Amino acid sequence: MNALQVNHITVDDDSAGQRLDNFLFRHLKGVPKTHVYRIIRSGEVRVNKGRAGADTKLQAGDVLRVPPIRVADKPAATDAISVPARTFPVLYEDDSFLAIHKPAGVAVHGGSGVSSGVIEQLRKARPQAACLELVHRLDRETSGVLLVAKKRSALRALQDQFRVRETGKTYLALVKGTWPVKLKVIDSPLHKYLLPDGERRVKVVEPTHPDAMRSVTLVKVKGVSADLGAGMSGSVAPIGGSLLEVTIKTGRTHQIRVHLASSGHCIAGDDKYGDFEWNRSLAKTGAKRMFLHAWRLQVKHPVSGEELTFLAPLPDDLKVMLTSFDPDVLTGY
Repeated sequence: MNALQVNHITVDDDSAGQRLDNFLFRHLKGVPKTHVYRIIRSGEVRVNKGRAGADTKLQAGDVLRVPPIRVADKPAATDAISVPARTFPVLYEDDSFLAIHKPAGVAVHGGSGVSSGVIEQLRKARPQAACLELVHRLDRETSGVLLVAKKRSALRALQDQFRVRETGKTYLALVKGTWPVKLKVIDSPLHKYLLPDGERRVKVVEPTHPDAMRSVTLVKVKGVSADLGAGMSGSVAPIGGSLLEVTIKTGRTHQIRVHLASSGHCIAGDDKYGDFEWNRSLAKTGAKRMFLHAWRLQVKHPVSGEELTFLAPLPDDLKVMLTSFDPDVLTGY
């Protein structure tokens, strides 16, 4: 590939189903990931002559236009050092894919100021693996079940399930106040936009908005506490909250965070859409992060079609925030 002139690349069958950013990382060896994201955001990279986002899923036969880029002969030594080999708790694994328990605070992939994420660290820990690709995403602050494909065929089959909404994704969320039991369905369109500094945000919009994306969230109340701080460190006024099981029927960016906040019950510790005063009060009781956990994921096996359910146990740093709840509420988590 000549990096000093415009290049056109046709996506082959083996690369079908890959995200645009991951495809370019593999074709632009030696180019910093920050630069790859920059040329995508600026529209210099085109897919079938149109603009595309970093998360665009490529199909066999798609034609990419890649602008002239000067590629280093070898990745800088610091780039290699910046990606640590890391393993993650494995919930399931076979020849096709694995399900891991992603910890909070780790991005699923590098880019936009993050030197490396789960997928890069996992590849470093498994250098013998011919293929390791993210099937879907979780926010950096969210812990829980994450799928990684070990074969291109498994990647396509699993991503097809996510695309046609055949998967079952249920999260645990701790929110401010008492959630109304009758509010079980949130069907509010969402719209992604950028702040002046380029940071991504999402908001609820009217169905008539030109960029509205239908988004559906199901909510089930598991328990209510009048004092989340009871039994925890610190001394603050009683803080009430509700523990919810949240199932998403659509997988929009920040969907759960925005839907719950727009309903008047923001997630504990959410630094983008939350109640910042409430978050500070929670922090005094020992809360360390946003309480959003990808607890259960249901999929069909990409080869056998068998129904599979993966559960990621609630991490200790979230359990400590639930000491004031009836112990029966936490059964199964």
